[in-house]
Amino acid sequence: MKVSNVMTREVETVRPDQTAREAASFMLSSDSGSIPVTEGDRLIGMITDRDIAVRGVAHGHGPDTPVRELMTTGVVCARIHDDVEEVAMRMAEAQVRRLPVLDENERLCGIISLGDLSREADDECAEHALEGVSAEGGQHQQ
Repeated sequence: MKVSNVMTREVETVRPDQTAREAASFMLSSDSGSIPVTEGDRLIGMITDRDIAVRGVAHGHGPDTPVRELMTTGVVCARIHDDVEEVAMRMAEAQVRRLPVLDENERLCGIISLGDLSREADDECAEHALEGVSAEGGQHQQ
């Protein structure tokens, strides 16, 4: 099964010049712990609730800090034509619950989450991803 068959196509994004408060508000309304950061339709990073709390609040940054100062760059991504099993392994290795999905032109076209895998892919695929995400250690980057 391909990522394009299970991903979420409607993705909320933030720009790097928006504030941490705006990013947190988007996360709250979408019940998500992360949101892609884009310039136009190009993915340039991800910002997570952890980025806001650890990189932001713990280091004295306020809610009006620009997203660009807190976001994670070098984001692990999925491609629209990847197999979901391959993406589940990538999620497990990176210990992340969701991956942005890029099309053939490197444009953000969706996001795939553990929830998408558990609803649409086989149980083994979602189970493998969840085991990796739940494993101890590693740096949680997105």
